[in-house]
Order: sequence, then structure tokens, then C-alpha cells
Amino acid sequence: MNRLPFVLVCVLFSGCAQHRPAESPPSQGAVPTEVQGWLTRARNVTIIRDDWGIPHVKGRTDADAVFGLMYAQAEDDFNRIETNFLLSQGRLAEAQGEAEIWRDLRMKLFIDPRDMRAKYESSPDWLKQLMMAWADGLNFYLHTHPRVKPRVITRFEPWMALTFSEGSIGGDIERISLKELESFYDGKPIASTAAVTGLLELEPSGSNGFAISPSRSKSNRALLWINPHTSFFFRAEAQATSDEGLNVYGALTWGQFFVYQGFNESAGWMHTSSGVDNVDEFLETVVQRDGRYFYRYGDEERPLDVSTIVVPYRTANGTRERKFTVFRTHRGPIVRAAGGKWVSVRLMEEPVKALTQSYQRTKAKNLDEFMQVMRLHANSSNNTVFADSQGNIAYLHANFIPRRNPEFDWTQPVDGSDPATEWQGVHTVEEAPNVINPPNGWLYNTNNPPWTAADAHSPRQQDYPAYVDVSPQNPRGVHALRVLKVQDRFDPKSLTAAAFDSQLPAFEPLLPMLLDAYVSLPKTDARKQKLAQPIETLRGWDHRWSAESVATSLAVLWGEELWTRSIEDAARAKVPMYEYIEKRVSAAQRLDALNAVIDKLSTDFGRWNVPWGEVNRFQRLTGDIEQPFSDDGPSIPVPFTSARWGSLATFGARSYKESKKIYGTTGNSFLAVVEFGDKVSARAITAGGQSGDPSSPHFNDQALRYSLGDLREVYFYPEQLARHTERTYRPGELRVSPGTD
Repeated sequence: MNRLPFVLVCVLFSGCAQHRPAESPPSQGAVPTEVQGWLTRARNVTIIRDDWGIPHVKGRTDADAVFGLMYAQAEDDFNRIETNFLLSQGRLAEAQGEAEIWRDLRMKLFIDPRDMRAKYESSPDWLKQLMMAWADGLNFYLHTHPRVKPRVITRFEPWMALTFSEGSIGGDIERISLKELESFYDGKPIASTAAVTGLLELEPSGSNGFAISPSRSKSNRALLWINPHTSFFFRAEAQATSDEGLNVYGALTWGQFFVYQGFNESAGWMHTSSGVDNVDEFLETVVQRDGRYFYRYGDEERPLDVSTIVVPYRTANGTRERKFTVFRTHRGPIVRAAGGKWVSVRLMEEPVKALTQSYQRTKAKNLDEFMQVMRLHANSSNNTVFADSQGNIAYLHANFIPRRNPEFDWTQPVDGSDPATEWQGVHTVEEAPNVINPPNGWLYNTNNPPWTAADAHSPRQQDYPAYVDVSPQNPRGVHALRVLKVQDRFDPKSLTAAAFDSQLPAFEPLLPMLLDAYVSLPKTDARKQKLAQPIETLRGWDHRWSAESVATSLAVLWGEELWTRSIEDAARAKVPMYEYIEKRVSAAQRLDALNAVIDKLSTDFGRWNVPWGEVNRFQRLTGDIEQPFSDDGPSIPVPFTSARWGSLATFGARSYKESKKIYGTTGNSFLAVVEFGDKVSARAITAGGQSGDPSSPHFNDQALRYSLGDLREVYFYPEQLARHTERTYRPGELRVSPGTD
């Protein structure tokens, strides 16, 4: 039997998303010049889909690779691409309605299309070429898929790439409160600030990164663990290569043309959200004279910059708009009021540098080259854990750190009228609390401060200004120190096992207090008998999660109940939540929380002794960005828990509507373990799968392996990919089913 080769048909005016029916081309006439350019570019690009649906994109030039990469991303989930760029340009309300007006206004305070166009025009030619290829790839996808109807963005312009240039799930701008922004510009009072602040702590976010030096690895090669904690399906997975030296693999935020967390043949990087204080608020003394506004600065009064921002929004009867008169000082926009003063905010606004740094680090071959890219100082909200084939490992602290007068408390708004509060440039890379090749042979970050990054070989907090990092140690940091210190030598398998270690250290101080509270209960108290068996189950628990563990269900649900009941009180008392539930919650409150959990489990499941995997589930039913959940639909048990309790592998879950089970939406998303040497080898997993199309076999094909922490092989080299190729094509081509004889 001879298998005929795939026949690839080039279509000028139609195409198909992966695993979707082909669309019939309309009648052909003269081909527009722009389309001819797209077709020429497409001939320089090859896309190979592996047996997990992951695209491996090859272009003659870097720009060709970007073109193909964006086309492949759009095939997998155009909706997420468009949504990210609606958000980045302040246009979400045009698609989703009035509820998004304030989010859009916040973005438009910083993103002005005219300014972005000017920045694009003044960008270096190589970067402009990439941005043009980025737009062309998306526009070519829309051109070849006329059935795909964008909600708002029917055409992508190259400058738009500058509006989303870093890749973080929550950038600096999200520190600006939408409630307070609305209160200032709409004159509406807001609810208790304490309550609002407390609710921000509902689910920890962030990431884990580990790096192991050759001295601590079994192969004498550096190892890197990549574990971003994001909302699920926030990033795609891909490889991009070119004849100009690009060869990078990893996770890309939908709509961006650079690998955000990943590796090339000789170096890898993992970003974790930083605790650096690099966004500042300034209390402005504002006066009004003759209809004009001024703010005090030293001995002078400066006029506020006043402009109008228009925010269109969707309604049932078409598009409407709201106009806002907004104000800005030389530092930044006015975003709220406090204590009778207006508050301006200052943050990094360097989109060209940020995009340059995001792309150029993907081509850095070693630590020296990576450090050179860091000197752009545009990696604002992230730390970096790094490893390379030369055996270097590094923890690199966020490299946009404004130099400020350390006498001020920069965690609070400072006096904007005092010139001494002015930023004085940025700290150099060397002035940050970095760790490079520590003698202990490992380092890590779990969104905790750098003072324990390499155990005894970490930077000393007293050597740095307070604003360099303001985050506390967290339970994941405690956990990471344990698993990294105990192992003499790592390989990819044991490093993965360490990253999935099942300890939940946050319960170590909490559970004894619950057990003591139970012992102190009078025998006449009805809870004495009711809670007897649950308490014995917890007393015998080893503080480790598992899908079969009833104690995990009891402990986690009890902790969550205690957390929820305490959140507003802790916020009002201005006490961190861990400290509050450990030191300020009474014995009666601890018992009441457990009693409530037993009641709920008994009602929802018919018994209190429910294994954790029966409660904690992964489910993906649709391609919607806001996932629906249903106990009637298929789901998978997940053994690991929220990051709150110190689980390194994290799964942020809660109940929805009438569901009795809880479903995850955030936590482990893309994971990879990478070993560097003469050749790079890696294993990875992505929550759910690569495609956002429920009809695709790659919509949910990684879900079970994800729940088990069973990483799959990464096909980095052509010889690996050749054995696992599902489809090879060029952008704009359709595949005709293969024939057999």
C-alpha cells in the first residue's frame, strides 16, 4: 500500500482554521497588491503542527517567522488575540458594553493611538519589520477566513503591537483601582476601602522558577523549571525559527510575537511577578483659577494638562460613547482623590524598549547576552530566573527600578509638591538584588522577596533601599527552600517531582490551633461529637495533598472558609491575612469554620468524608474566555491546591452558580523542565490543550497529563519533530485529505 502525499492548495481569498472545514473561495479577480505581499511572505513560511497541535514555525527571516507565528496563533484562538488587544488599547467596551468603560478609560490614560503611531514610526527598522509582519500575519488570517468575524478589530495596524509589549498577565497599570478611578471621574462614592483591599487577596497569583547549576545536577548540566501561574488558556505554546538565527520555544501570550517564558538552544528564562515597588502615587495640591487647574510644585504652580478622552461602548441599539475630561501632571495622569488632594500616578511608559527587550532576550545565547538586553531597563513587573548551556544560573530582579530618595515611604502616596520626591533615573542592573551562580548551586523565586533566593547566598535586605522589594515571604517560598535544600543532585525527573511536592506548609501552624480548640470544647458542646471524626482525620494527616485524601478536603475547605470569614476584618485592621488567621482568629471561630465545612460537604455530597479529587476538578467545556462550569459535564480530579497553602503546583478553584464541586481557573498553566548542554532537551505541559476550538482534538488532550504532572516531550529539533508531525503547510493553504490505495 502506497500513501499519496498531502495535497496543499493555495487559496487567495479563503482558508480554514485548524481542524475546521475549508471555506470556499469567492470568484477570483485581480489580486490586490497587499494580498500579493501576504502571499509572497507566506511562501517563505512553513508551519508544522506536532501531534499535540503545537505549531513549529519556520521562516526565512525573523519577520517571516513572526508572520507565520501570528497566523498559527489566530488559527488556534483568534478570539483571545482580539480580546487581548481590545484590552491593551482600551476598546473592550466596544465589544462587551458599558461595564468595561472604566477599564478602557484607565488604559486610554496611557495608550494614545497617535502617540503609538509616532513611536512606531521612530522605531528601528528591524523592529518595524517585525511589527509589520505581526499585523500582516493577523490580517492575512482574517483575509483567508471570511467566516471569522472580529468583534471590533477588523484590521490590525503595526503600531498596535506596542500597546501590549511585555507579556505579563497583570501589568503595572492594573495597580490603579477602577473603583477609585470611577469615583474621581464620575463623582460616585465607593464602598469601604478596607473591604475592597481585602478582597484583592482572594487567590494568590504569580509563578515559580527554579534554576539548578551543573554542580547540583546529575548530568553536570544546568536545569531550569518554568511554572507560570496564570489564568488558564492565557498563553499559547509554539516554536519559532528563522534563517537569521531565531530558534525559540515556549509560552506566548495570545497575540504577541515573542516567547515570554521559554528557551532557545542554549539559554532559558522564567519570569515571576516581582515585589518591586516601581509604581508611585503623588498627592497633588490642585487649585482652580479662572476656570483653569494648577498643581503646586516647589515654589511654582504648574498648569495641569487637560484633555478629552472618548470611550465608545456597545449597547443593544448600537455604539454610544462617553467623554471624559482628564488631567495629567508631568509625572502622569490623575487617577483618584485622597484626603482632599488629587493623586497622580507614575509608572514605566517605554513600549518600544519593552517590545525590544521582550524580543531580543529570546535570541540571547548566554548570560552575558541576556544581561546586555536587561540594560534596556524595560522589564518592569517581573523577576527572571535564568539558566544557560555554559552552566550559568541567575536570579535577576525586576530591572526597571526608579532611583528615589529612600527617606520617603514609597509604599504610600508621597507629596507631589515636594521636588525631593522626583525620580532620579533608574538603578543599574548591577544595583538590583540579583543572584548569579551562587555556591550552593540552586536558586528560586515564588513571587517572594530575593532575600532567600539562594538560601545563605542570597542578597542582604539591609544593603538595598526598601522600595527594591516590598513583598513578604510566602508559603511557596518556604516550601521551595525545603525541596531544593534536601536534594543533593537533580535531573529533569527529580526537579519536576520537587516542583510537584505535595506538602502544604501553611497548615503547619494553623491545624494545631484547630486541634487545641477542639480539645478545649466542653463535652456538652454538640460540636464535640459532630466534629470528632473529622478532627481525628486531620490529626492523622501528614499535611500533603492527594486526590484520595479526605484530610486534604477538610483542611483546604476549612482554610478557605476561615480566610473568607476573616478577609474584611484583616483588611480593616491592616494586618496581613496569614498573620491574622494565625494570631487573631479565636478558637470559636476556628471551630465554627470547620463546622460550616462539615455541614456543606454533607449537604452537597451526602457525607463529610469526601476525597479531595472528588471536590477539586479541572473542566474545559467551551472555548469561551469566561469558562462555564457544570457538575453534569465531564471533569478531571486535580490533587494539588491553591497557592495560598504553600502548594508549589497550584490550582485556584471555587464553586460556580449551583455547582457542588469546585473548578480551577488559574494556577499551573504552562510548565516546562529544561536541561541545557550540547543540545537542549525539555518536557512541557499546557493546561487543557493548544486549541481554543472545542471540536479540535487538541482542545483538551493535555488535561489528564496536566492533572497528573506528567509532562510530555518537547520536539525542539527537526529529527524529533519528524517522528511526531501531524500536518505541514504554509499560511493560507488548505489540506486535501490524503488518499490511499
